Amino acid sequence: MIDVDVPAWWGALGLNGLIDLHVHFLPERMERRVWHHFNHGGPLMGDGWKIEYEWPVEERVARLRELGVRSFPALSYAHKPDMARDLNAWAADFARRTPECLLSATFYPEPGVVDYVRQALAEGVRVFKVHLQVGGFDPRVPELDPVWGVLAEAGVPVVVHASSVPVPGGGVGPGPMAEVLRRHPRLRAVIAHLGMPEYEPFFELAQRHERVMLDTTMAFTDFSERRMPFPAALRPALRDLGLAGKVVLGSDFPTIPYPYAHQLHALDRLELGDDWLRAVCWHNGAAVI
Repeated sequence: MIDVDVPAWWGALGLNGLIDLHVHFLPERMERRVWHHFNHGGPLMGDGWKIEYEWPVEERVARLRELGVRSFPALSYAHKPDMARDLNAWAADFARRTPECLLSATFYPEPGVVDYVRQALAEGVRVFKVHLQVGGFDPRVPELDPVWGVLAEAGVPVVVHASSVPVPGGGVGPGPMAEVLRRHPRLRAVIAHLGMPEYEPFFELAQRHERVMLDTTMAFTDFSERRMPFPAALRPALRDLGLAGKVVLGSDFPTIPYPYAHQLHALDRLELGDDWLRAVCWHNGAAVI
């Protein structure tokens, strides 16, 4: 499958398109710095990789439209204090200019974080993002405890990069998020990358907590299977969780080393059934946004 084939693929499933909850758009200067890290590798990237869609922003939006991605966020993540508010303002402006883009926001453990998260919710933010590895913080820090509580009460999904991929760092791993969820069991955490490579413990969190979900970002692709293969023993749980509304499509567009279509092909070749694909690629995402 190549990108041009994608609309026919989801059309054959009887869908109206795709909902992708793990898409990145950033201010141009920041985007280029991120791309530099991916292209050249580094402490947070390991060897890195060549980005497939290192294109101007207008061309990236156009490609998502051509693919039939009807809803997507502009996920950003702060890695130091006094950064999240500006990123949230940029993301709000981008969403206003891009009809398919969900209003998105991020946060960082710093003074005032509860206030600006509440403000973001009041302004209609539909999805949050935090990257524990890049941010270099532990989700259990005291500054974030009231934030998790506010988000649990609101029921808004929070895409959390909580696993040790590409390399360990920050407050990653299942332990810290498990403790957050013990304190805030109603938190709608969306664990990025299915929690790879710590698949099993993150699957256990999704099974244990009603609102915890997993996104498919980069999972099952040839790229990830060479490095961090998905355990065959978890396939029944993957099917059950998907049909139960707890697995959603994620891609990491545009910062991926292969065409977007390959992520969908990787899901298709799992042979978990059309109902599973329809749930993951549309219905489960629609239910939380």
